Amino acid sequence: MFRKIGDSLRRFMYGRYGSDELNLALLILAVTLSLLNTVLSLFLRDFSAYIYVIYPLLHALVFVLLGLNLARMFSRSIAKRQQENKRYLRLKTRLTDRHNRYFRCPKCSQTVRVPRRRGKISIRCPKCGERFVKKT
Repeated sequence: MFRKIGDSLRRFMYGRYGSDELNLALLILAVTLSLLNTVLSLFLRDFSAYIYVIYPLLHALVFVLLGLNLARMFSRSIAKRQQENKRYLRLKTRLTDRHNRYFRCPKCSQTVRVPRRRGKISIRCPKCGERFVKKT
């Protein structure tokens, strides 16, 4: 019986994108906002601004995030979802990289990674050879 359910779920998901790191981040964000909304509703239930404005907005945002998560998971345009995930991972790497700074070359827009806390340095673009000075 369970084998039939698993087979039918596999057939349904064939050709669909599935889950990735961006979906996991959206799910964690939705659950966190939902828990925050619940805790705030316990402490701020006497404030009408929270009850009539903030609570419904947070509640709607949670459902939008969950809907976006499901839409990405069941999407058949795999290339677009992979590009979205790649952009998310690139942003996540930039935000969590504590040892490097990222600059764009003013001439060719190539991204250049340089070490942090070096003061004012002259950077040479590896693509076009342009030199520019930035403070790290």
